[in-house]
Amino acid sequence: MISLVRRIAALCALGAALAACGAPEPTHHLRHHSASPSATVPAPPTLAPGPGGLPSVFTNGPRNKKIIALTFDADMTADQGTLAAAGNRFDNPGLIDTLRELGVPATVFMTGRWADEYPEEVRYIGREPLFEVANHSYSHYSFAGNCYGLPVLAEKQMRSDVEHAFTAIRKAGVPHPMPYFRFPGGCYDDQALRAIKPLGVTAIQWDVVSGDAFATDADAVVRQVMEGVRPGSVVVMHCTRTAAPVTEQVIRAVVPSLRQQGYRFVKVSEMIRASAGRH
Repeated sequence: MISLVRRIAALCALGAALAACGAPEPTHHLRHHSASPSATVPAPPTLAPGPGGLPSVFTNGPRNKKIIALTFDADMTADQGTLAAAGNRFDNPGLIDTLRELGVPATVFMTGRWADEYPEEVRYIGREPLFEVANHSYSHYSFAGNCYGLPVLAEKQMRSDVEHAFTAIRKAGVPHPMPYFRFPGGCYDDQALRAIKPLGVTAIQWDVVSGDAFATDADAVVRQVMEGVRPGSVVVMHCTRTAAPVTEQVIRAVVPSLRQQGYRFVKVSEMIRASAGRH
């Protein structure tokens, strides 16, 4: 457990300098396809508010169903434009193509700054029925004070930061992002939940840290995922090709192994729907 905490702490501390996840390559590498958002989109499942009317926090689905949700955070902070201009990439098109090739549903939590940087990739993900796009703030700044060295948002900025991210994602070409929000670094408190309450979002955490961030040993990450998952698990992974270079290898090993064990991969929305009546 200590090693896992240290890994995620290292990820988030360096997240102010690097990023965590992404999607396909620019235009000439994208595999365009015919899927497109329908004119009428049914309301996605959300959790009812928790105590005091605060947004519910979802960490895992039902433990009696062999389903798993793989989630990927597309982290790019508000001040990382110079890094992107210098050639740093916050995407991993090979990983996204691998998920499509293997038919693995996934939920991608994007920062608005990432959506600004990669609008074509946002559209690519948003138009693929296997995937769904959710909100990871605009700035990737902390919503709860001391959060692994991330800059801190004032309470009065929190709601507008999340709204700004939704606007950026829609502008990039996803008209109906999911009403799910993942706190940067996974850090939140009641003040943060109160700040985003008017938005009607469900907060999405996780119960399995993959350990793929900055890892160079794919086998070690595979072991960590395989040892951590349980029925209903939500796994946090990363797809920045420079900061998580072995994730595609991990997916190619983990997916068939878990399927052999009888697991089925689902998006977060399906996991929440399967949890109806449990909360």
